[in-house]
Amino acid sequence: MSTPILRQLQGPAHTRIYAYGAARGENYVPNDDLVGPIDSSDEWIRQRTGIVTRVRAAAETDAIDLASEAAREAVEKSGVDPSDIDAVIVATISNPKQTPSASAIVADRIGANPAAAYDVNAACAGFAYGVGQADALIRAGLAKHVVVVGAEKLSDIVDPADRSISFLLGDGAGAVVVGPSETPGIGPTIWGSDGSKADAVGMNHTLTEFRDGTAPWPTLRQEGPTVFRWAVWEMVKVARQAIEAAGIQPSDLAAFVPHQANMRIIDEFAKQLGLPESVVIGRDIETTGNTSAASIPLATHRLLEEHPELSGGLALQIGFGAGLVFGAQVVVLP
Repeated sequence: MSTPILRQLQGPAHTRIYAYGAARGENYVPNDDLVGPIDSSDEWIRQRTGIVTRVRAAAETDAIDLASEAAREAVEKSGVDPSDIDAVIVATISNPKQTPSASAIVADRIGANPAAAYDVNAACAGFAYGVGQADALIRAGLAKHVVVVGAEKLSDIVDPADRSISFLLGDGAGAVVVGPSETPGIGPTIWGSDGSKADAVGMNHTLTEFRDGTAPWPTLRQEGPTVFRWAVWEMVKVARQAIEAAGIQPSDLAAFVPHQANMRIIDEFAKQLGLPESVVIGRDIETTGNTSAASIPLATHRLLEEHPELSGGLALQIGFGAGLVFGAQVVVLP
């Protein structure tokens, strides 16, 4: 007896981002509020990072709350009915629970139940990973509309006395709705990892060590010089690959939205890429801080509010961070 040939799904040829949503922590925390425990100054933080203040969430607000708020705005602005959302992807490293997923709760809160839902743990590259997956899911016929959220409450995993990363971090969420398109709206995703540099950024202890009383509450740490060199020199290559894979030139870009890791990294990045002055650079870090997976959609949300004329233009987005992991693609701004 011959084996039946399985039917396979096939979706639309192209996808695009329909709309962005955003949520930031309720409290603005200026540099002066943080300098005591790290024996530093407002001037030192500004010079090294470009951060003047950052947003942090109230104690009762968690990453799922921020993700839900951002997702609601994105869905509302997209014009897609929540019941027509087929999948929800939340990129986060700060879900307050190991399980259930933040995405399943977000899907229910925005009225997308019973959409498929899963979390992505790819740190600062998580949003770019999610957009790449949404594009692939839709073109493969597994979904028609996908919500992608980057959400973090990093203030829960900060050591106020740590000089390596604590003063960089903020809380927030950014979201998009991705759906079918008549023309290409999301370029090929260039992504990858280098686990040999896993110690460069990450948690300093495990939850089991904390449980057993052999270590304090785990917090984020980084090797600043290692991360800076990797971000500037290696990630520029990835950005160029994303531009080439999309079949465009740097001069075709309307905007460049890198992960908001550090203003010095952003400036050096743009310089290394040789972007023309016509390209608007997303700079959300000065007043929001580094929000990991949330930073790219938050920066793009702000960019579109401040520069509505960029609508319909091409934007290069790239995320990079703990893992080490990276992801980049060129997208058409809604």
